[in-house]
Amino acid sequence: MERVELHACAGGRQEVWKHRSDVLNCEMKFGIFLPEAATRGEPCPVVYWLSGLTCTEQNFITKAGAQAHAARHGVIVVAPDTSPRGEGVADDPAYDLGQGAGFYVNATQAPWAAHYRMQDYVAHELPALVEKHFAANSQRSIMGHSMGGHGALITALRHPGRYQSVSAFSPIVAPSQVPWGIKALTAYLGDDRQAWSEWDAVELIQRASETLPLLVDQGEADEFLPNQLKPELLEQACQATGYPLTLRRQPGYDHSYYFIATFLADHFAHHAQAMGLKAVA
Repeated sequence: MERVELHACAGGRQEVWKHRSDVLNCEMKFGIFLPEAATRGEPCPVVYWLSGLTCTEQNFITKAGAQAHAARHGVIVVAPDTSPRGEGVADDPAYDLGQGAGFYVNATQAPWAAHYRMQDYVAHELPALVEKHFAANSQRSIMGHSMGGHGALITALRHPGRYQSVSAFSPIVAPSQVPWGIKALTAYLGDDRQAWSEWDAVELIQRASETLPLLVDQGEADEFLPNQLKPELLEQACQATGYPLTLRRQPGYDHSYYFIATFLADHFAHHAQAMGLKAVA
């Protein structure tokens, strides 16, 4: 591993690291915020953030103002890139497929299968790396935005016992039923829609073996709301199964980081409560 950025921030440190990923078979970067306690070597819980289409590890750490919230609750924040990258990694000219659009699945189809195993990366390889090299304890929560909201939901649902809580901004809740998801799942997984159900939060909710505190914020002025996001499908699935969902529809808010920054404090508080944390400042 090699540290490529270091910035004092919110009483702690914002860092960016690069490393060789065995799972993805390429070099990857991730951002990590270390609150003051973690810089002293005191083990802290970790909140993972998964970003959306076209993003890198930079978007969340530079736009959301997350560091102050993380410092207040004494949590580490890890923000990985959204896909494998580099020469030799399959790509597509469109913004919603290939590099920058990994959809947090494990691809089974050529040419994607050689590198695109983002689920294994965010659920297993990256946490193992973080817990080995930083002052991280075993408590984890996960959240994300748009494609990353989809990623956070399916990662939590696919790994019972691994996370204390989950939240999302404007998530793609049912990729099997919307254009973004249908395009990505067809490319990465093939035409077998049964295989898609393993990567669809609405489907996974219906057979969940545990319930986690789940918070979703959705802007009502989001241009992608009616055709790509469809939070009502998640709401219906949770109502049918008794899964505890807090879905907040926010009038006037769009799909941007202005929306995320406005309500991010609530999401950190949501995860801190699930972890049994008290604000430290």
